[in-house]
Amino acid sequence: MHSDSMMDELVKMLHEGHYSCVIRKGEEIRTYTQRGVADLLDVLEHDKAFLQGAQVADKVVGRGAAALMTLGKIAELHADVMSEGAREILSQANIHTTCTTCVPYIINRAGTGQCPVEVLCAPYTRPEDMLPKIQAFVSNIKSQR
Repeated sequence: MHSDSMMDELVKMLHEGHYSCVIRKGEEIRTYTQRGVADLLDVLEHDKAFLQGAQVADKVVGRGAAALMTLGKIAELHADVMSEGAREILSQANIHTTCTTCVPYIINRAGTGQCPVEVLCAPYTRPEDMLPKIQAFVSNIKSQR
C-alpha cells in the first residue's frame, strides 16, 4: 500500500475513533486517548522501538509532542493542528509532516493562552533538552490526579 493512502487510513481512524493519536509501525496499529503528550511520552519511555520509523496521525502537535516524536525517530506525521515551533523541530529532524491547520502556537485547554508544554519547550531548540521538562510536567500532572 502506498504511504499516502496508509496515512489517509490512519487519519480516518483518528477521526472516526475519536482518538488523540494513532501510530502505525509495519502491520501493527495502536490507538491512544490520553490528552496532551502523556501517551507519546509513555511510548517513548517504554517502547521506543515501536516509534522508530512509524507513521503517526495526531490531533494536536505542539513543540512537546514534536520533540517526543523526534526523539522516537518517527518517519512521518499528519497533525490536524500543528504549531510553527513543532513544524520547525520536525523539519530539522527531516521528518515528513503534513497538517490541516498550522498555528503560531497551541492554545491551552482553557483557551486562555499558550499550552503549558509549548511554553516549557519554547526556550530550547534540541528535543533532548525538552525531554526532562516534559517528563517533569507530565509527572506533576499525574501526581495531582
